[in-house]
Amino acid sequence: MEVTRLFDLLDNYLEKHPNQEAALACKRDGAWVKFSIQQYVELTSYISFGMMKLGIKPGDKVGIVSSNRPEWNMIDFATMQIGAISIPIYPTISQDDYRHILNHAEMKMIFIEGKELRNKLQPILPEVKTLKEIYTFNDQGAEYKFLDQLIELGKENQQPETLAKLKAGINEKDLATIIYTSGTTGYPKGVMLSHSNIINQIKNLAPTPAKWSKTALSFLPLCHAYERMLVYLYQYLGMSVYYAESLGTIADNIKEIHPTMMSAVPRLLEKIYDKLYLSGKKLPLIQRILYYWAFNLATKYQLEGMSPWMKSQLKFADKLIYSKWRAAIGGNFDIVVSGGSAIQSHIASFFSAIGMPVFEGYGLSETSPVIAVSQRGKHGRKFGTVGLPLPGVEVKLGESNEIICRGHNVMLGCYKDPELTTEVIDADGWLHTGDIGKFTSEGQLVITGRLKSLFKTSFGKYVNPQAIESKFTESPFIENMIVLGENKKFAASLISPDFIYLKSWCSHHKIKYTSNEEMILQPEVTKRFQEEIKQYNKYFGDTEQIKRYQLVAEDWTGAIGFLSPTLKIKRNVIEKHYAEKIEKLFS
Repeated sequence: MEVTRLFDLLDNYLEKHPNQEAALACKRDGAWVKFSIQQYVELTSYISFGMMKLGIKPGDKVGIVSSNRPEWNMIDFATMQIGAISIPIYPTISQDDYRHILNHAEMKMIFIEGKELRNKLQPILPEVKTLKEIYTFNDQGAEYKFLDQLIELGKENQQPETLAKLKAGINEKDLATIIYTSGTTGYPKGVMLSHSNIINQIKNLAPTPAKWSKTALSFLPLCHAYERMLVYLYQYLGMSVYYAESLGTIADNIKEIHPTMMSAVPRLLEKIYDKLYLSGKKLPLIQRILYYWAFNLATKYQLEGMSPWMKSQLKFADKLIYSKWRAAIGGNFDIVVSGGSAIQSHIASFFSAIGMPVFEGYGLSETSPVIAVSQRGKHGRKFGTVGLPLPGVEVKLGESNEIICRGHNVMLGCYKDPELTTEVIDADGWLHTGDIGKFTSEGQLVITGRLKSLFKTSFGKYVNPQAIESKFTESPFIENMIVLGENKKFAASLISPDFIYLKSWCSHHKIKYTSNEEMILQPEVTKRFQEEIKQYNKYFGDTEQIKRYQLVAEDWTGAIGFLSPTLKIKRNVIEKHYAEKIEKLFS
């Protein structure tokens, strides 16, 4: 069948892959709970019927505040196939952001997962005057109704003919969803995407994914345009989507289901890389030498142009070392899609060498989200690049080498904000990304920084902090850092160490401490970081080098608001939190 609207994906799956063991699955009480495509379609219809009975109409806004779970997908499709607007909302945002989104969207109905989120949202809900219906997923002791009751309501009030008419009246160009971007500054803005925006992404990405299996693992937030679009893609291809229990169980979940495809962000891959690096430290001398020979060899892997000698070494290393790593992490990957920020070239080489081929992509919520992506075929994939522009998407460099694009992926606009829309999309339809880039001679796109992140020192010299941060975080000692220096005489930095690696290093050197605060003040640690800064400063000119820095005792995470859901640092939050330390850096 022809897929033109997002909810068509269900009928397409049912028609082409009716015997797939599980369309969706998640782990509950220690066991995988699987939903066949038949169950998926049926439950989605019941939810639609229940919504219709409650008076939800085309154009009404329906919010989902939940972590990844099959019911998320069912509510998403149930909302869209009656012409209502699906609005996913991050479970991790602040109360102020919830207040803004619910009122700005004029939410009519909302689904909330669990007691913790209910307690967070409960004080805000009375302030949302448009809100008529509140449901929870499994919090049955609460004052609100729960999803099973809505499903029963739908069973008792089935209106298949009315639903069919509603579906038939929805056009591919119609608004399907509003995604409130988490951003790194200010209140979230509502990005309006049509069915066509996302369907075009799916169809143009379909030739790339894993070829020999029907299993994908998902753990990044479905609220994010990147993971959501990929889950739609998995369903278009008839793959089973298994949701990881949590970030902490990913390794175990991979071993259980042996997926051939998943998405990741660079920080997660870097953590796996660091963990493998540290594992070799415990080995006896001869084994340790062999281990790190293979480890370092993997970082030199290239897609093209490797000598026969290099290929034979990699083959030998694979037999001795890499095959064991693959077995430890599932052993079945054909593709790992990396997005959210740039991945370091040596890490992309490393994972591809050991049998987890990394395909890098780039885009924004405003571009549905993909602008460019690694692809199979000639010049489709090169380490250090985000691949070629997606078919049907024009990409060029504007003023100051800003990446701009236009095509089927560009959003309908910013909800209730025509001025912001015209700021981002010019009169000729070009969307201005705010990112800086360049093209290789083969046409692959390289991301080099962010326009707003660039700053001038007091000597009038431009500094690209992201380029510096990216290089310095190659160090196993550095988990995150922020480079500062707007209108100052020099560049300085706050550094959050990789505490797992640093603790291991301190243990090896018999350095005693009782806390992170005490550890980063130890003379041996201070000296080691001075050496690390000196080493990485060599890659930059004098005006870009880090002249002063301060180690901080906090591990920057999304839980404390320092990182976005895709693990990018929130510069404004960090600068505000460490204002006193930053002032001392430049005093």
